[in-house]
Amino acid sequence: MAPVPVRPAAVAGAFYPADPAELAAHVDALLAAADVAPPAGRLRGLIVPHAGTVYSGPVAASAYACLRSVPAAVRPASVLLVGPAHRVPVRGVATTAAEQLDTPLGRLPVDTGARDRLLRAGLVTVDDAAHAPEHSLEVQLPFLVRALGPVPVLPLLVGAGVPAEAAAALEAAWGPDTLLVCSTDLSHYEDLESARRHDVRTAARIVACDHRAIGPWDACGAHPLAAVLTTVARRGYRVRLLDLRTSGDTAGPRDRVVGYGAFAITGSEG
Repeated sequence: MAPVPVRPAAVAGAFYPADPAELAAHVDALLAAADVAPPAGRLRGLIVPHAGTVYSGPVAASAYACLRSVPAAVRPASVLLVGPAHRVPVRGVATTAAEQLDTPLGRLPVDTGARDRLLRAGLVTVDDAAHAPEHSLEVQLPFLVRALGPVPVLPLLVGAGVPAEAAAALEAAWGPDTLLVCSTDLSHYEDLESARRHDVRTAARIVACDHRAIGPWDACGAHPLAAVLTTVARRGYRVRLLDLRTSGDTAGPRDRVVGYGAFAITGSEG
């Protein structure tokens, strides 16, 4: 694996502000505006949307705001960040060879120890061509920086395949001090009322960990979501809905909207 020192930010200035001061103020304002009660139990993971922050940022902030209530003694030491590949098809689970992830707010170290263990076990492959343009993981990084600081991150893109195989990679990397963050949007391009009904059904299936009832028409991150929910169910964790809105509720038109959900995963150590 040839070293790639830094994965550059690909969508700064498009999906979120590129100016560091503006971006910090933007994310901080979203977090401050989030009005969500902290979930009961130890926070083990989050499920969050990944559109431009003007659209999905308020919903994502409902999840990331939960980190503010986590006691210092159990704050995550690393983040396992999983999501779909929109531009370059991926089969199975793909990581990056980069050692750092660049953002306007500074660089986050890649959790190279966890990555190398997965590579040695044959649970993931390296695909920097898929990671380079991908926004689903990148838009989470400013939230992580403002909520946790320069925490080590293991970025994984999950494509089509058997959920149990991707779940094996998550199982190996999701340790007791690791926060899992799963990136997915929900319905796409329905009118507002149709999208709301659709997303309510999908959210109920996510809470029930019924990944078999969730397809790509329900969530663009259906593949990583299936792996996450498989692991959650096996460990006996719980999923709680925190926020459910659409782009029509936040900043966009109401005739063709995208659905966004924020969820917390709680449970004892697995």
